[in-house]
Amino acid sequence: MTRSERFHAVVASYLGWTLDAFDFFVVVFLIDTLARQFSVSKTAIVATITATLLTRPLGALIFGLLADRFGRRVPLMCDVIFFSIVEVLCGFAPNYAMFLVLRTLYGIGMGGEWGVGASLAMESAPSRMRGVLSGFVQSGYSMGYLLAALASRFLLPSLSWRWMFWIGGIPALLALYIRTKVPESEAWHQHKLPTVGAILKSTAHYWKHFLFLIVLMTLMMFLSHGTQDLYPDFLKTVHHMTQTRASDIAILYNVGAIIGAIIFGQLSEYAGRRKAMVAALALSLMVIPFWAFGWTPIVLAAGAFVMQMGVQGAWGIIPAHLTEVSPDAARGLIPGLAYQLGILFAAPTNNIQYALQHHFGYSWALAGFEIANIALLTTAILLSREQKGKEFVRN
Repeated sequence: MTRSERFHAVVASYLGWTLDAFDFFVVVFLIDTLARQFSVSKTAIVATITATLLTRPLGALIFGLLADRFGRRVPLMCDVIFFSIVEVLCGFAPNYAMFLVLRTLYGIGMGGEWGVGASLAMESAPSRMRGVLSGFVQSGYSMGYLLAALASRFLLPSLSWRWMFWIGGIPALLALYIRTKVPESEAWHQHKLPTVGAILKSTAHYWKHFLFLIVLMTLMMFLSHGTQDLYPDFLKTVHHMTQTRASDIAILYNVGAIIGAIIFGQLSEYAGRRKAMVAALALSLMVIPFWAFGWTPIVLAAGAFVMQMGVQGAWGIIPAHLTEVSPDAARGLIPGLAYQLGILFAAPTNNIQYALQHHFGYSWALAGFEIANIALLTTAILLSREQKGKEFVRN
């Protein structure tokens, strides 16, 4: 694979995850607006986020198996087109019931993108650059959140909320880029199996480690969704910030997230995957008092910036780590399915935190949840194994 082909494969994966995340986080900035539009409680809108998370494993299973059986490119194109169409339809939803159904379907598309895109990018990246490119690809999630915040800040005040979803149709154009610029993975060609049954059979002996990966990813999901999804609502509810101010802070902390993903991804090439992830978690733990209990908007913004440097710093290592410890013949299925099953078990995160805030206050609900989670996650990471630098292609 030429340098240009490697570049296009990594960029396609990055853009797919960026645009997918944008489509997901649009709802985070519209909780109040959608509740008024559909005459339901904010809790009901938060439930649509949970519904999206619940169906992501189904997408990972469907598109992951397709990617291991037929290659990375075509399943990735189909997935991008699917979630783009569903996102546009969300903008036409006439009532809450239809919106809930569409957000549930959207979860299938969102769940399929990461595993296929990550396997394509990591199989295309040189092993010596896998860490930093892993951080770059995963930072697409934060970039999507950033773009959603920008849209909320500058487009929402002058456009209908429906336009926030209609803009989500833009990712469909990515399929054309993949079709014309992205080559098929050489690693897939070398390790492909002839049937879906053979792929599933080849993973049977891997089940213990797969279960461990699910636990690891569940805790990682508690980390990301527990620090991001409700934070704009926390700023508006507890600190009485306007939509504009909350969006400004979201823009800032997503810049921090992008920086953190790349820095810690590169650090993992020198320190190893596990040590770099633990270092990122330590950074997040130290700033929880400022992130959750900040006494001024500046302190909250600074705390959120550093918090997301750590959170997405740990996440930036995940694409490389999961693909390296997965079996060659199921690298499209295993990372994505473990990732999305983690989402399945962590799906109630928003509901749990939202319920806890009624008993302990919003600040302690967020802080207490993450202190306990970071302790458990650090333990899981230290107990895990890594295969940094594993070669995917036989010379």
